[in-house]
Amino acid sequence: MTMTDSTAAEKARPTGTVEDDPLGATRAERLSALAQQHGALVTLVIAVIVASLSFDTFLTGDNMENMALSSAFLAVVALGMTFVIVTGGIDLSVGSLFALGGVLAAWGSQYGTVVALLLPLAVCGLIGLVNGLLIARSRLAPFIVTLAAMLGARGLLLAITDEGSTTYLVDKSTFFATLGQGKLLGIGVPVWITLALFVAGAVVLRRTRFGQYVYAVGGNEDAAALMGAPVARTKIGVYTVSGLCAGLAGALNAAWLVSGVTILGSGMELEAISAVVIGGTLLTGGFGFISGSLVGVLLLKVIQNVINQIGSLDSAYQQVVSGAFLAVVVIAQTWLGKRRRVL
Repeated sequence: MTMTDSTAAEKARPTGTVEDDPLGATRAERLSALAQQHGALVTLVIAVIVASLSFDTFLTGDNMENMALSSAFLAVVALGMTFVIVTGGIDLSVGSLFALGGVLAAWGSQYGTVVALLLPLAVCGLIGLVNGLLIARSRLAPFIVTLAAMLGARGLLLAITDEGSTTYLVDKSTFFATLGQGKLLGIGVPVWITLALFVAGAVVLRRTRFGQYVYAVGGNEDAAALMGAPVARTKIGVYTVSGLCAGLAGALNAAWLVSGVTILGSGMELEAISAVVIGGTLLTGGFGFISGSLVGVLLLKVIQNVINQIGSLDSAYQQVVSGAFLAVVVIAQTWLGKRRRVL
């Protein structure tokens, strides 16, 4: 291996966890990496403890169940977004795809559960595939491509529902409705599905060749190409995964609400991005964790729930607090990243 190849390999090497270089990293570097990886989890534990001590209704079964269910749909969207952001990309279309997936699932439920699930997956996955092809093959900016997809998906949604005047309902007696409203061991089925998806996503990102390519592309795209990584296919893959996750989340939400609500999903892409970044994934790519994104979602939901528990604060404060918290996290990540490079 030449010196150039060695340098390229080092730049493209995945940097997802501290264990990547346990011997070469200094103690300060390991502490910085641990702070990036587990900082959100520590904050979540502290927030839960403070909330449980401050509000008697916070740790009640009903409140926990409501938070878990409301977190499940955003978490599925954030799962797909994690793959995209680790490559250094962004996907602004997931909110519209979430709403579109819900409407398609509700409409398809009249033809059975299989159609209700496969139709949103096929349509939203196809839109994600087109996003990936335009970004990877035509080298267009992810921001512009996914923004166009967001507008296009919302337009398709309005066309299907006659400008939003038609709401498709799901028969509560169907198995599809059970996927949204049923319980297993006292926990909602959507929560179990979300947990299973996160386990599968973690395995794919950390234990498969595709996952290593995702980290390599995000770490240094040119170096990854020199190493022979399929950069274009990897980008196409992550945007397709993001579309599939958004469509599935929308379908599960439709099963939960037993209807395809057209006004949902507005701003959801920003929530998903916030959750992923709060969970420790760098917006610049090459560093991130599936588990961190789940923690980020839960932390956002706990903050929102605490604001609701206070009662005297307007719901708009949720966005203010979430935005301020995200700014602090990004600043902390930037500082930790510079500290690791300096050390």
